[in-house]
Amino acid sequence: MAGTSYKGSDIKSVDQFIKDKAGLSSSREKEIGQHIGYRYDVNLIPDYNRITPFLKGYLEFMGWDDLNWLEDVHMGYEEGEPAIFDRNCNGWVRIPKNVKLPNNQQDRDMMARELLIKFQMSPKHPMVQLNKAYRKVG
Repeated sequence: MAGTSYKGSDIKSVDQFIKDKAGLSSSREKEIGQHIGYRYDVNLIPDYNRITPFLKGYLEFMGWDDLNWLEDVHMGYEEGEPAIFDRNCNGWVRIPKNVKLPNNQQDRDMMARELLIKFQMSPKHPMVQLNKAYRKVG
């Protein structure tokens, strides 16, 4: 879907679902206390016009034409705080409080993708400790 762009009335914000606790429909939504936005808005497929410079460089470095496995990464909320779910460590990674979030959901999702990659590459990621603890010599 490289180059796909949604403009004008096609774009619908999922913020109404994130902020509205009433009417949570799935058991997972009830468990986490918020709506899962992409279930409601197919326009959350990444808008490549909003890609961050870091993600653009990452895609070029990796030789990818699209965001591939990152397409389903979205800015979410854990206990009311903005966060990203990291499947590698099976937990939420909260966004630092000093980070200003964009007003647009697409921009927040691009930021989430960038921050997730940076966290997964950092020495603070739990997988680094697991690698050190369980790596076999030889």
